[in-house]
Amino acid sequence: MKKIVILTGAGISAESGIKTFRDGDGLWETHRVEDVATPQAWVKDAELVLDFYNARRKQLFEVAPNSAHLALKKLEDKFDVQIITQNVDNLHERAGSSNVLHLHGLLTQARSTFDPSLIYDIGDKALKIGDKCERGSQLRPHIVWFGEAVPNIEPAAKIVSKANILMIIGTSLLVYPAAGLMYYAPVHSQKFYIDPSATDIPDVKNLTIVKEKAGTGVPRVVEQLLKGENGK
Repeated sequence: MKKIVILTGAGISAESGIKTFRDGDGLWETHRVEDVATPQAWVKDAELVLDFYNARRKQLFEVAPNSAHLALKKLEDKFDVQIITQNVDNLHERAGSSNVLHLHGLLTQARSTFDPSLIYDIGDKALKIGDKCERGSQLRPHIVWFGEAVPNIEPAAKIVSKANILMIIGTSLLVYPAAGLMYYAPVHSQKFYIDPSATDIPDVKNLTIVKEKAGTGVPRVVEQLLKGENGK
């Protein structure tokens, strides 16, 4: 069974109504990234950071997977599918995808500030000052903030290196280290880049550009793959 690896970014979730800090004026729901998504922000004003992520978590349960998320699930009928996402929402999981690796964490989880390996599922619960892990330290959002290491980048690179088909969806390919993952794909693997702003990448071979939003471009490519028009 051929392996399809899918890299997704903010564009796929934006069509479900989830805002991103890269939209428009560069603010994230009126906040500067530096004020809510860095270790320094947490030290400066942990309550503001918690309130910000509580609002994002609440919004997550007010939206639903879109046609792109649902189409990717269909690929599991004929392929070994692994999704690697930069997004911190759970829309891939809610669409039914079985194998999802989150590079930047997950809104529905919290982790200990003392021991990063202590991770807890919190669903739609709001985090507050005083919510502590079993070892007595404050819980923080299980999110990889700007300036922090990305623990899952090495496992992601290994996954991409085994891809027969690589799909890149809804990302500007500007945020590293995630943007570098495509270079781990085998040279002769088939590659699709689906995004309204997608442009050719000269040093990436066998790349098909699909200049469409995820909601229309992804279902079309998925149907092609399922029909065997590509990836033979």
